[in-house]
Amino acid sequence: MQPREKTRRDPASSSYPAPSPAGAGRCATTGAGGDKPLPYGTETGTENASSAGQARIGLAAYNAFVPEKGSGVYNAVVLGAGTAGLVAAAGTAGLGGRVALVERHRMGGDCLNTGCVPSKALLSSARAADAIRHADRHGLEPGEPRFDFSRVLAHMRERRAALAPNDSQERLESLGVDVFRGQARFVSPHEVVVTGAGGNEEARLSGRNFVIATGSRPTIPRIEGLDAVPYYTNETVFDELSGNPGRLAILGGGPIGCELGQAFARLGARVTIIQTAPQILEKEDADAAGLVRRSLEADGVRILTGASGRRVSREAGALSIAVETSDGRTEALDADAILVAAGRTPNTAGLGLEAAGVAFTKKGVTVDANLRTSRPHIYAAGDVAGVWNFTHMADSQARTIVRNILLPWLPARAEASVVPWCTYTSPEVARVGLNEEQARRRKIPCDVITQPMKDVDRAVIEGEDAGWAKVLLAKGTDRILGVTLVAERAGDLLHEFVLAMKAGVGLATVAATVHAYPTLAEIAKKVADRQQKSRLTPFARRVLAWRYRRARSGA
Repeated sequence: MQPREKTRRDPASSSYPAPSPAGAGRCATTGAGGDKPLPYGTETGTENASSAGQARIGLAAYNAFVPEKGSGVYNAVVLGAGTAGLVAAAGTAGLGGRVALVERHRMGGDCLNTGCVPSKALLSSARAADAIRHADRHGLEPGEPRFDFSRVLAHMRERRAALAPNDSQERLESLGVDVFRGQARFVSPHEVVVTGAGGNEEARLSGRNFVIATGSRPTIPRIEGLDAVPYYTNETVFDELSGNPGRLAILGGGPIGCELGQAFARLGARVTIIQTAPQILEKEDADAAGLVRRSLEADGVRILTGASGRRVSREAGALSIAVETSDGRTEALDADAILVAAGRTPNTAGLGLEAAGVAFTKKGVTVDANLRTSRPHIYAAGDVAGVWNFTHMADSQARTIVRNILLPWLPARAEASVVPWCTYTSPEVARVGLNEEQARRRKIPCDVITQPMKDVDRAVIEGEDAGWAKVLLAKGTDRILGVTLVAERAGDLLHEFVLAMKAGVGLATVAATVHAYPTLAEIAKKVADRQQKSRLTPFARRVLAWRYRRARSGA
């Protein structure tokens, strides 16, 4: 039902070299005050990546050679300024390419404005409130947290604003990217038209390559009466909510529904999650989802699984949802607010994909292993490609595209085998590779090693000993097929396993690696030690016992 939560990337944090503030592939830039253009070779442009070319051909010839903004041919025209678009644009410009970036709404896309960043800021406040409420876990006097809900929301928006400059138009232009604001639409395989807010044509851009990175939007379920009442989605709740939502009904028990459900409950709302699947977090193992469910219920969240909303109405200012429960009954659920968290729909409408000859389905733009569409010079990345709805995968895919635009005769394949993700509930559920249910369903022979967090000393010290690490190994070996971590800060603890899988390193190497004590990261070493001990067969024990007896006798 619900896409995995995303993590955010800084477009300029890639390993690609970035040009100086004067930009790359441009004949001029603006000064600090944004006034008259400054030609290359002036004070702000002397260290530009293109300065060597200027020295060879002369400043006047160079300025005449490089087209003005919007004219000529771009190496890459990028549609969408979310994570994938920002990384693709900054990376290509940093390597010296001429890049145009088109965004119709807010720079930074879903992650910065309506996803990862504001949701994690809200979760941080909720976690602090919970710590006060349960201070006795740390030998302190517990109490009910005192706060103004509007201040919590203001704090969330302040944190978002602090990160916004990283994704701003000014930042991208300082990296040498030509930024256009408006709706992009293909009119041919090598040309897009940019339409402004008033419907007027603002630019017509030609490119050797194009990157479709237009993201996704919330899927709105077909429930009678829903379209006639006000409701929130992730695109509206962080900007439009002004106070405690009161009785909050959440349609969807995936990662976003569970995260925000727990956060709002810890901040005083009365939350009910309605999930059509038999369990919340339906892509995770049942034991992991079960632990999260118990934690949410302990925070006061009511969870209805195997249930679906049938009808929504509004009476006397209150909302009422007719819910069909798992036993076939119909329950009237009263609510003050509704949050829809029922999945994502790729943004393909209005792009003119037919005019470009780009194949797509309702799941998104169709791409191959190199992220090329049905037109080899047009790429797609991020949510619109319909494979992985994670910000970190949008970042990874964009880096692959940057390389493939530069070296099309030696295309790189997008990462698809070692893909981590995390649901940021308390406890968190972090995962990479196969889980136990997938291995069972695919009939993949494997060994399963489970290590409880209660055996990790630091977890006991911190009072964070709920959960476990479950590692799937290729049968009879120490090769890691997948890991599920259920614990506080599981998302941070997962990456030792991610690196081991990517590098082809087995648990024997993890066991031989010194881990600082006491740290939560010792969970990896304890898993590895458990696997190593399991290799000690009864026969091997007898042989070793014989060897020790011989040593004691002096033989």
